[in-house]
Amino acid sequence: MKASELRESTLEELKDKEVELSQQLFNLRLQIVTGQLENPSKVKVAKRDLARVLTVMREKEVQ
Repeated sequence: MKASELRESTLEELKDKEVELSQQLFNLRLQIVTGQLENPSKVKVAKRDLARVLTVMREKEVQ
């Protein structure tokens, strides 16, 4: 997911994406604890995507 794609989204779409990514990150952390996660790099990607969404949301709020 690129920041330029996120900047084209509305604030409501970004909030939905934030909720989705937060839930995904929670599930990935749960899988780590239970030993079910096969690819740990998914956590890193999810964190970065969530950070991008939050950054773009903040940019839109400031404007």
